[in-house]
Amino acid sequence: MNHTAFDHRKYAPAPVIAKPDRRWPNQRITRAPLFASVDLRDGNQALERPMSVEQKLRFFDLLVAIGLTEIEVGFPSASQADFDFTRRLIEEGRIPPQVTIQVLTQARPDLITRSFEALAGVPRAIVHVYNSTNPVQREQVFGMDRAGVRAIAENGARWVRDAATAYPDTEWSFQYSPESYSATEPDYAVEVVDAVNAIWRPDRGQRVIINLPATVEITTPNAFADQVEWFCDRVAMRDHFVLSLHTHNDRGTGVAAAELGLLAGADRLEGTLFGNGERTGNMDLITMAMNLYSQGIDPTLELSDMEGIEKVYRECTALPVHPRHPWAGELVYTAFSGSHQDAIRKGLSHRARHGGKWNVPYLPIDPLDLGRRYEAVVRINSQSGKGGVAHVLERDHGIRLPRWLAVEFARQVQTEAEVTGAEVNSRTVRALFERFYLEVPAEWRLAGYRMNRQGGQVDIDVQLEQSGVVQRLTARGDGVVSALVAALARRYGVALEVVEFDEHALEHSTGARALAAVAITVNGARVAGAAIAEDSAGAAVQAILTALATSGACSAGEVAELRRVQ
Repeated sequence: MNHTAFDHRKYAPAPVIAKPDRRWPNQRITRAPLFASVDLRDGNQALERPMSVEQKLRFFDLLVAIGLTEIEVGFPSASQADFDFTRRLIEEGRIPPQVTIQVLTQARPDLITRSFEALAGVPRAIVHVYNSTNPVQREQVFGMDRAGVRAIAENGARWVRDAATAYPDTEWSFQYSPESYSATEPDYAVEVVDAVNAIWRPDRGQRVIINLPATVEITTPNAFADQVEWFCDRVAMRDHFVLSLHTHNDRGTGVAAAELGLLAGADRLEGTLFGNGERTGNMDLITMAMNLYSQGIDPTLELSDMEGIEKVYRECTALPVHPRHPWAGELVYTAFSGSHQDAIRKGLSHRARHGGKWNVPYLPIDPLDLGRRYEAVVRINSQSGKGGVAHVLERDHGIRLPRWLAVEFARQVQTEAEVTGAEVNSRTVRALFERFYLEVPAEWRLAGYRMNRQGGQVDIDVQLEQSGVVQRLTARGDGVVSALVAALARRYGVALEVVEFDEHALEHSTGARALAAVAITVNGARVAGAAIAEDSAGAAVQAILTALATSGACSAGEVAELRRVQ
């Protein structure tokens, strides 16, 4: 392989702040931040095929339904489609009283004017103005020094402030982003923000949001948290404005950076559903909210219908949701591993008995909270073990296997999975159980029985039907199982011993109320059988007969010769 073009030496590490007084590592998140969605702007502009107005309306309704109260709806000064969408929201009265819409604009007077025109008549709105402040863009894109770029921000702030006076009936919030904050010199970012706030004056009652974007994620989340805390310690008027973060996911740690940024002092987070956005995407609102939820914190978002949320997202964006997506993926609550399945089964059983705070192995939250069914938690393939197989039979079919039979049956199911190379669904698991343990030749099928207890002894009269003729086998012993086994051993002249036996009532079934399972040795060879019947004694008798039939020690012809045996 030619590694000539793959040369790490052309990259320099991102600068970090020397901050020995950092406090954020000792903080805890105790409440949800103010969440703001940028799906309809940042997310939409990253789509290969941007959403239509109808799709954006549907997506907007979804964002409202799950509880987002600040929603960036577009860039109306740069896109006629976004302008028309913003106007439609306002003119059709689609914005609920608790929701504030947000629009993005560059710091140019014509674009700012157009943005306010798009918002005319709205009860409340956020006008979000930005300009790049990092040295790469100052030098390579704008060809300006620090003073020149700061002047862009100051002019933008003045134009926003002045344009708002023409719309006195609207409750305005002003938002400023020093774009690529994470790549901007910290002291310069503070200088620019202080200049903007000196114009907007949040200390005099104007609602101001200062948004710090990691437009391109360039370093580790802890370094970003240092940048946020450093900013909070030095910016003027900190107690008078909302501090927002807008992290991207270029390094795969956009959510982590947002979480640590909250610890460092942020109040608000911008993000998108499932992390959609340019390059590797934005901070994922779903993951962030569910991370809080799993720690017992109200995320303020309603995510209980995850399948419905995913459906709208997929249909509007034409993007998939990865099956291993945190919290929402199709497979995240699914265990194929045998040891995991066994632990989940036992954990759910323990919780059903004892209750208390959620604490089930391998399940950080209850899947039912997101509208997921337990059917998806344990699925069977060649990696599965006794725990998973037993769980599926018990969960879906009310059949609780003793441990010894679960171990044996799991091998049968695993063999099936290895042969087919596919997942073994619940219906197939039940069919395999019937094939290996419940199915019995007609001549071994119990037609009826009578049982009589006298003292410590049990008399049993077993009837089998062969060619329309009822054949009888009677026996006496200390119990049903011991009496029948002794009689069968004498009748056929075989060494027959019960090595495992279990019977229990079924929790839910159609008519049948008991299951019995038995493992016997016939001349030293182990075989097993099971039976489901209306009562435990009938199930025990049939299970023994089924096991004996499985051994092949007795032929069908011999069954026809059954007579009374004492």
